[in-house]
Amino acid sequence: MNISLENASKVSAQLIVKIEAADYQEAVEKSLKAFRRNANVPGFRKGMVPMGLIKKQYGEAAKAEEVNKLLQNKVFEYIKDNKVNMLGEPLPAEDQEMVDFATAEEFTFKFDIALAPEFTVELSSKDNLPYYTIDVNDEMVERQCETYKQQAGHMENVDSYVGANDMIKGLLAELDENGNVKEGGIQVEKASLMPTYLKNEDQKALFNGAKVNDVLVFNPNTAYDGNETELAALLKIEKTEVAAHAGNFSYQVEEITRFVASELNQALFDQVLGEGKVSSEEEFKAALKTQLAGSFVADSDYKFMVDLRTYLTQKVGKLEFCDTLLKKIMLQNNKEKGEEFVNENYDKSIEELTWHLIKEQLVAANGIKVDDKEVTEMAKQATRAQFAQYGMMNIPEEMLENYAKEMLKKENTVEGLVNRVIENKIAAATKTQVTLENKSVSIEEFNKMFEA
Repeated sequence: MNISLENASKVSAQLIVKIEAADYQEAVEKSLKAFRRNANVPGFRKGMVPMGLIKKQYGEAAKAEEVNKLLQNKVFEYIKDNKVNMLGEPLPAEDQEMVDFATAEEFTFKFDIALAPEFTVELSSKDNLPYYTIDVNDEMVERQCETYKQQAGHMENVDSYVGANDMIKGLLAELDENGNVKEGGIQVEKASLMPTYLKNEDQKALFNGAKVNDVLVFNPNTAYDGNETELAALLKIEKTEVAAHAGNFSYQVEEITRFVASELNQALFDQVLGEGKVSSEEEFKAALKTQLAGSFVADSDYKFMVDLRTYLTQKVGKLEFCDTLLKKIMLQNNKEKGEEFVNENYDKSIEELTWHLIKEQLVAANGIKVDDKEVTEMAKQATRAQFAQYGMMNIPEEMLENYAKEMLKKENTVEGLVNRVIENKIAAATKTQVTLENKSVSIEEFNKMFEA
């Protein structure tokens, strides 16, 4: 067997593989013997079919299979051993001759290969990049306090309705034109209402000051401005039936509950930060400020990576690629989407490929490696962040482990987690190599940087 690589240009080459009979004959013989052992041919006992008949029936297929197997193994072995910086996969060359496995003993295969452009990424203190730190002010701390107070709040029974956070439950009964309970009309027990969400102000006002056992008369259709979805939910009927029940209803108030936010007390401190971590409102707010600042570090690093990408992409300039081959590879990977998809998305894919190649150099230059433990920890961090959105800060380690295991069962998720670990390490390494222009900004100013 002979394999050679001939460069067609700086960014493309042709791989030529010549295979002789001696390269595959032994494997073919072994394959045919296996066929013979298991072949069921009328007139012969199993395993006793003449080898000549086996070769006649299966020889060509066995040769084709073993040659292709050998070809694939040796091509990728050559690429790996010779460190060929290939993009995508080898494509059969356009001048590849037809292969006749029935008669030929020697074969020549040609593959067109897209090569990565040669360039060098270097960073030093001469490279200046901004690094944005988000200011955590007292207003943000107060908002976070309120969030935790709401999340830890509870419902409690009260005597009268005052609005906003109050919910009412009672018996809802349809009335006739004389104001009497309609015979055969709709009646809903424990019908729940939050009058503050009624759309009609006059109907909403009917509930002001309502007390337990009061009987009110109101018109749901008017109150909800004829919204079929809300009316069907309140009256426990189908939306198609709503129009037939547009009159007044009586509502006997049976229960009034009010949402009460948690107080800033030890129970809330322990729930948010862990038992005994702080013991006063001042300590709690100081801890929240530190917590918020810490949570923004990931945002600052993300912005740094966005700026680093822009900076390095501009620094290396427009790279040369073998567009013809790369478009063929892209089309092969997106056959169902067709050439129009390739033409519309090719430039964007080249932008992503350029950044991928730059990252590869940064990873190699900084000796960055990722192990399973780091990927698992990233999965746990992602889980913590999800729970934190709902005010759940002290998640048991066992629960985090279980969620992480589930995330790591999905290939796409693992790929994303690995990429996040790599980018975190790139950010950490490059921040020490360049000159950072540290800038403090408000959260509003920071978010505006991402507006289109």
